Amino acid sequence: MRSFLLEKAAEYESLSFIADDPIAIPHRYSNPEDIEVAGFLTASLAWGNRKSILKSANALMGRMDHQPAEFLRDASPNELRDATTGFVHRTFQERDAALFFIALRGILKRYGRLENVFVEGHGLSQGTTVSPMAAAIGHFHQVFFNIAAEAGWPADRTKKHVAQPQKGSAAKRINMYTRWMVRPATRGVDFGIWKGLSPADLMIPLDVHTGNVARKLGLIDRKANDWQTVELMMHALRQVDPEDPVRMDFALFGLGAIEGF
Repeated sequence: MRSFLLEKAAEYESLSFIADDPIAIPHRYSNPEDIEVAGFLTASLAWGNRKSILKSANALMGRMDHQPAEFLRDASPNELRDATTGFVHRTFQERDAALFFIALRGILKRYGRLENVFVEGHGLSQGTTVSPMAAAIGHFHQVFFNIAAEAGWPADRTKKHVAQPQKGSAAKRINMYTRWMVRPATRGVDFGIWKGLSPADLMIPLDVHTGNVARKLGLIDRKANDWQTVELMMHALRQVDPEDPVRMDFALFGLGAIEGF
């Protein structure tokens, strides 16, 4: 099993993976600040079919003149709100986009980089039973919506668009985002621009497809696709590769989406 998964991970972690994947959007940028902002916004829209995700994410980048970090940092609150007028991606609507812009602007001004919020949260897990990434994601959620509220934007409906592992969410989109940012760029797919977190701490972006493949392979037997299942799955994947367990995401995706396993 171990050699099979490693072989499949190597096969599917390739440049050919990028073109039709949401990660193609942040790959348009070379500035690390643009990469992490474009990556977060794109990952936040990553549900539905891939063509629709890419279209919506590209439209959102266009509203920031394809300079996302600079735009968010320099634009006024009114300009940020105006830039989201009429934007819709499935249930992610104009108000959600405006709040995201306001919160990201605040994070960039207060923390410098999104990475710094996750690293700060990661450290909060020490001496607790909470896994490092659950703590990091939970802290990011808190900071994100606190900053929005301070700017006069209460969370309301938008909270559902940023996962909370402590409430049981599998946090697929944000786990995918942290994979993009943290895993090394040795094969040209992920970016490896966040040095404050280790690939060993990352969690699998669990969805219906990766979950079904994992069950067929005997990696998990729990049926729910929630954070508890993510934890169980990571225990199995760390037996395969303790230093970079989430690269098995490529194996599971390839087996399910491409090979129909």
